[in-house]
Amino acid sequence: MKKNDLVQVTITDQIRTGEGVGKSDGFPLFIKNAVIGDEILARVTKVNKKYGYGRLEKILRPSDFRISPVCPAFPRCGGCQLMSMSYEAQLAFKQKLVEDCLQRIGGFENLKAEPVIGMDSPLRYRNKAQYPVGMDDAGRPAAGFYAGRSHRIIPQKDCALSPALFGEITQAILDWMEENGITAYDEETKSGDIRHIFLRKGEKTGQTGVCLILGRKKMKAADALVKKLSAFPDIVSISYSVNTSGTNVIMTEEARSLYGPAYIEDVINGITYRISPNSFFQVNPSQTEKLYNTALAAAGLTGKETVWDVYCGIGSISLQLAKKAGMVYGVEIVPRAIKDAKENARINGLDNTEFYVGKAEEVLPKLYREEQIHADVIVVDPPRKGCETTVLDTISAMSPDRIVYVSCDPATLARDLRYLADKGWNPAFIQPVDMFPQTVHVETVVLMSRVEGK
Repeated sequence: MKKNDLVQVTITDQIRTGEGVGKSDGFPLFIKNAVIGDEILARVTKVNKKYGYGRLEKILRPSDFRISPVCPAFPRCGGCQLMSMSYEAQLAFKQKLVEDCLQRIGGFENLKAEPVIGMDSPLRYRNKAQYPVGMDDAGRPAAGFYAGRSHRIIPQKDCALSPALFGEITQAILDWMEENGITAYDEETKSGDIRHIFLRKGEKTGQTGVCLILGRKKMKAADALVKKLSAFPDIVSISYSVNTSGTNVIMTEEARSLYGPAYIEDVINGITYRISPNSFFQVNPSQTEKLYNTALAAAGLTGKETVWDVYCGIGSISLQLAKKAGMVYGVEIVPRAIKDAKENARINGLDNTEFYVGKAEEVLPKLYREEQIHADVIVVDPPRKGCETTVLDTISAMSPDRIVYVSCDPATLARDLRYLADKGWNPAFIQPVDMFPQTVHVETVVLMSRVEGK
């Protein structure tokens, strides 16, 4: 087999990034946008010794799982990978993904997860959007999403995963740019005004926040922007953040308010959260309630426990725990997040909380070593890279009754569970939650219990 060959392939599997897998004359090919059960013609694009890659050229017989995607930008936009699969097939894919990682990476034989908790309506669920801004072919400002594995903008204002309101606000901002000579940032020349449009909406409150990410320090035509956006009654916050770095990080400085406070509020399970543009906050509010309720059930709190929430962010899980625990401590590296966590605890009257700023892998071992801290329950909700081994070592040494691991990456979850298992902990309950329909991502809550005699 060589590059540019046209081959017929039946797709028999899909990998964690969503590509379909099939064989031509026994040679495996990975093919983007192919669905399990498809019979296709594929153009070979790259050949390695043991496998190759192909481009979907024609569907000869569609899979029973294939559906028509609702978004006209699919698959050019890199935001969704599974939109051509039925939602039932997406949930089955994610179930298999979690269990395969536990077996292949974690070495847990015959370990089964609970059925994935899905959504009744898996569209329009996002409360946040970050649109890169550029120029279209006609030289006019445009916003959308990056094509997969690139920084080429696919113009798309009305994302099927976001509220329709976001598209209307984005268009108003693009109109403001044209009317006031505001330029889009150019990554090659490192010049221009607007890099990103950041939008966030509270599901329960309806409050909407707008933050523009600037490529230069001066904010132009601010009054005209506020006037333009005043047509949207749900907008309670308009701000900007300066980012003159050459990195892919979207927001490097704290947001500065142009109108209203530099935050919005939303409510989850009766807890009110103040959410600034810099804050990490789950993007799917209805599924977040299910995720947090699953974690709370796993924690098994009676009102007396001391709980540590490691990688606590703005206290989203900490405050849920505080309603049912004796005392909750949180650790988070981002100072602004800890500031938000303390404020969120204050406005909810939860004084049984305390938060520490710093790297979890430094703060937790230091407190354990110097202050002999203890915990009845430990909750970890790490970033995609998972937990540092020093964190896992300290958690195990603290010997809580239960460890609740909330993961956004099945591979690092499986790795960390194996590390804890080797220290005498057993995965007692595994519950995937589909926080990101139409994409390959899945969250998982795992309850770990101590193995007797270890």
